[in-house]
Amino acid sequence: MKSILITFAVTSALVVPALAQQAGTRDAHGRLNFEGRYIVSVQDADMLSSAYVNGQLGPREGSDTLAVVPLDGDPRDWAASEVFASNSVAGPPAAVEITPDGRFAFVVETFTPRPDDDEPHSFGDKSIGTALTVISLASPTEPEVLQTLDIGNRPIAVSVNATGDILAVSYSIEGGSGGETPMQLFRIAEDGTLSDPVSPNIEGYALGEDNIMDMDWHPDESVMVWINQFDNTMQFARVGDDLTVEPFGNTVDIDRAPYRVLFTPDGSHVVTNALYWGPDIAGIWIEAPRGQLVTVRMNAEIGADGTVRHALVDRVMTGVSPEGLAVSPDGRWVATTNLERSYLPYDDPRITWYSSVTLAALDQETGDLTEIGTFTYDGILPEAAVFDNSGNYLAVANFDHFDDRREGSSIDFWRIQTDPLDPGNTQLVKTGHSVPVARGAHSMVIAR
Repeated sequence: MKSILITFAVTSALVVPALAQQAGTRDAHGRLNFEGRYIVSVQDADMLSSAYVNGQLGPREGSDTLAVVPLDGDPRDWAASEVFASNSVAGPPAAVEITPDGRFAFVVETFTPRPDDDEPHSFGDKSIGTALTVISLASPTEPEVLQTLDIGNRPIAVSVNATGDILAVSYSIEGGSGGETPMQLFRIAEDGTLSDPVSPNIEGYALGEDNIMDMDWHPDESVMVWINQFDNTMQFARVGDDLTVEPFGNTVDIDRAPYRVLFTPDGSHVVTNALYWGPDIAGIWIEAPRGQLVTVRMNAEIGADGTVRHALVDRVMTGVSPEGLAVSPDGRWVATTNLERSYLPYDDPRITWYSSVTLAALDQETGDLTEIGTFTYDGILPEAAVFDNSGNYLAVANFDHFDDRREGSSIDFWRIQTDPLDPGNTQLVKTGHSVPVARGAHSMVIAR
């Protein structure tokens, strides 16, 4: 979550809902038809969400885990298999990644676990993390730790390229590897183990001033995109066979406090979210206004001399603090998971007793966005979401529950549904299907 620092050309109202008329279907037995192989999430069990406001971690509830939820059989029987993997919610919801074939998972430790005792603890009792854990998913019901590496101070995001042989790790403002680099690249061996890291030179990056909050790989080319948290920009780069990183095209100014970044499935556009946090916001983030969802077109113009210009295309409003971001595999939809102010202590009068999810339609050809709506629900601090293979369903990681009798957190399943008798009415509906996981779910991916 928070760092401790801190026109789809719609010509008619009927066009967008038409896309969803087949969405939300169920199989012949009336069950949830969420398509995919398995979901992988990570859980930070060390703290209550309210620790971001009052600094108090609260009672311990289990250990940090990676959870795997196989998506076969009857959804009513789905369950998570978990293994210890140190991780922290205090960063973007990009702490876990898997290879495209789903064989291996990688988890970064932004902060270490709390001290191993039953004493009350505050956030200041946690130390800067340095670990990267490699986990085999060969048997999804028995995930197995293969390797744990010390990779440098405060890694915050991980991303694997489309061919599954390079892992990128970005670091918080302090920089990894002794404070000398904002990013490291690792070769991924056939058995999932990682090579020694390469610390590429990032042109124009000011160590100690800039922050690569998140990055993503192009689906077809050896190209990366990343967002800079502090100067509100997006930059593209080509990655060479020798793991050199060469920025290309212009730096794109985007909205304030970007947090996650994803290529569209065809690689023509990039989607990012903007939180509108900052030192001039009351409580830095607590009283932030509604956020934004933004699209940028890669290679919007290519000059006769080969120079490239990328361009901001469109934006729509989201709920408050849209930390999580997901794009459907068919490119129809984009969703953000919005914290609202659900994470505040119960006695804080600013608390919202709800979180929300924003759904927007995406035109992959133009990059245009159409806001469908922001849908509230009873949950705390949703930081991540993934669409299923059909694009008709969304899984949302719910960090905690307002009902304190419920232990742990959950992965909840939502359906996109259009009213057959009212084609202009598309809804994102939280279903009754939910899979419990350890407390603190915050980052999530899907093996397709």
